[in-house]
Amino acid sequence: MTPNPIRRRVSRPIQVGRVTIGGDAPIAVQSMTNTETCDVAATVAQIRALEAAGADLVRVSVPTLEAADAFGAIRAEVDIPLVADIHFDHKIALKVIALGVDCLRINPGNIGREDRVRSVVSACQDHGVPIRIGVNAGSLEKELQRKYGEPTAEALVESAMRHIDILDKFDFQNFKVSLKASEIFMTVAAYRLIAQQIEQPLHLGITEAGGLRSGTVKSAAGLGLLLMDGIGDTLRISLAADPVEEVKVGFDLLRAFRLRARGINFIACPSCSRQTFDVIGTMNALESRLEDVTTAMNVAVIGCVVNGPGEAREADLGFTGGNPESLALFIDGKPAARLPGHDFIDTLEAMIREKAQQKDAERAALIASSEASA
Repeated sequence: MTPNPIRRRVSRPIQVGRVTIGGDAPIAVQSMTNTETCDVAATVAQIRALEAAGADLVRVSVPTLEAADAFGAIRAEVDIPLVADIHFDHKIALKVIALGVDCLRINPGNIGREDRVRSVVSACQDHGVPIRIGVNAGSLEKELQRKYGEPTAEALVESAMRHIDILDKFDFQNFKVSLKASEIFMTVAAYRLIAQQIEQPLHLGITEAGGLRSGTVKSAAGLGLLLMDGIGDTLRISLAADPVEEVKVGFDLLRAFRLRARGINFIACPSCSRQTFDVIGTMNALESRLEDVTTAMNVAVIGCVVNGPGEAREADLGFTGGNPESLALFIDGKPAARLPGHDFIDTLEAMIREKAQQKDAERAALIASSEASA
């Protein structure tokens, strides 16, 4: 396998609940609820769905004091680290800090008077709550809009540095920063600029990226450039879709860059007239059935013998066509069995699950052995 050329930017780690952001910690994947926060049951259900999909953090919008009360009830129902998204009102920030929030997404320059900013920063210091400075091209300060004429990468960075200066004034370094725009070149340029100016972790995202398909493509294009640069400590894929899809895409993106592994990495051909079984139908069935498998493993599903054996030999488990009546199965790169050319989905699913259990057991034994010798 080709060595991974990515060398991640060294950042100062912060702690968001049980999750470390920055340093040499894995890049965290997060999403945001889109339920009405005051609907506690609906919000808790969505948070649990996001956690089941693998989310490390979940952000919740808290626009009012009533929503802050609801946040307290939500916090009591879930264990995953929660980020409260707050704008302008320092009283809301103080309330969610007292209720056990793990991180604030609040721009200190937008809170108002210095005494209000000081009260929020002091409460964060007392409770060990980090702050995320979140700059967005759609909500730049009016004076920066006048100065630059339009949103630019430089304007985003200047806005962020204004907020950072406020935190510096109070000797508060426990923060991370995001600089988001819906335009990928502006976003990438802004992150590259600020990555050279601060040591804090960076939260990546292409904001308002679009629907499931277009937003996935735009996010992969923009964030992929940054990840190749080694920039990024946590990310959100912003999609006009079910938030669970954001988490799935986030992990798929990190897996593509070999920065994080979770679940099955399918190597599947697009199919052509050489295929001797229904590749697309097989893939649809396997992906649907195996969404619950979190074990990191490679599974090849190839329709013919041209590329099939080669790909199968590189996978944990490979399935390749050739003879319409008898399809080849490879395990750990070696020919292992022949399967009938039809009605094989149940058998293949069972084999993949068995392989996942084996890998989990091997990993658990390795960890136990390491701990015993420590």
